[in-house]
Amino acid sequence: MELYAVIMAGGVGARFWPRSKARKPKQLIRIFGDNTMIQDTVSRLDGLVKLENIFVVTNRIQKPRIIEQLPQLPRKNIIDEPFGKNTAACIGLSAVIVESMKKDAVILTLAADHLIKDIPGFHKTMMRAAKFAHKTKGLVTIGINPTRPETGYGYIQIDENHFDQDIHKVINFAEKPNLSTARRFISSGDFLWNSGMFIWRADTILSEIQKHMEDLYEGLEVLRENINQKDFSETLTKVYGQLKSISIDYGVMEKSENVYLTKGDFDWSDVGSWETVYQLSEHDDEGNSKIGDVYTLKTANSYVFSPKKFTAVIGVHNLIVINTEDSLLICNRKNSQDVKSVVDSLKMNNRKELL
Repeated sequence: MELYAVIMAGGVGARFWPRSKARKPKQLIRIFGDNTMIQDTVSRLDGLVKLENIFVVTNRIQKPRIIEQLPQLPRKNIIDEPFGKNTAACIGLSAVIVESMKKDAVILTLAADHLIKDIPGFHKTMMRAAKFAHKTKGLVTIGINPTRPETGYGYIQIDENHFDQDIHKVINFAEKPNLSTARRFISSGDFLWNSGMFIWRADTILSEIQKHMEDLYEGLEVLRENINQKDFSETLTKVYGQLKSISIDYGVMEKSENVYLTKGDFDWSDVGSWETVYQLSEHDDEGNSKIGDVYTLKTANSYVFSPKKFTAVIGVHNLIVINTEDSLLICNRKNSQDVKSVVDSLKMNNRKELL
């Protein structure tokens, strides 16, 4: 069994504006520690997947920075999509490329912006899932035991009876719920957070795409036939221009009868908002997390980021303050998911210089 990894890194991280921009999105900035999130994602694979077997799928705007940040990877392993077409196209494209190298390769499909500190636990879970996927040709996802009724995550319902060595049959996928529904999921005991990580053989996921997404599979067949041609980039652009934008969850996982789950034996966060960053950061005695030249007085439970200029925050509570060279964000922590609306507004008003 040979392991490959595909890291999906084409997102813009709109909820992390104004630090996250189109050319330097969330996965390419330092949020925790000395490394960017994508650098940590690759480092996490050390001892599990060979460097030459690690692929990153991104877009043409972000590709130069990814090459710069990941010089240890072969340049040909940085794949740029001509257009963003959601995760189904990204996963299909990478599966075709990996399959051309080794048909029964097991692919660990990962996001570029997750926070996982327990590396041994991560490796243990991935190997358990990979062995099962290789042997059974099943589609395996990683579920995280929920610690709170989170409304920002999707959920997966499982059959609690073990299928095979801590592998469970998936019963149902649930979209991000409201608070009362999330509480019901937690109390039921058979719902886990959907981590968005998948493990499968290259030939297996392509077979499932053929079964459930015929239009996408037809495009992938064209790519497969032209994968070693000089004009592959032109062919890719032509094929992508005809694809629908659909997630792999909706396109395959929610329809397939061949989906299994194993529980993640590690801490995990998708770092989905500034509120999550606050929760994961170290706090002073007043519950504040301060990065940069920051002064606070009569201020509590707030996250203040201002590395480029002095910032004073007085008499407030539960705020997110992000002060960059060209923009300032101030929002209540409970509204951190709404930061994306700022990006939507800037797009509508053609404020490209702030995106």
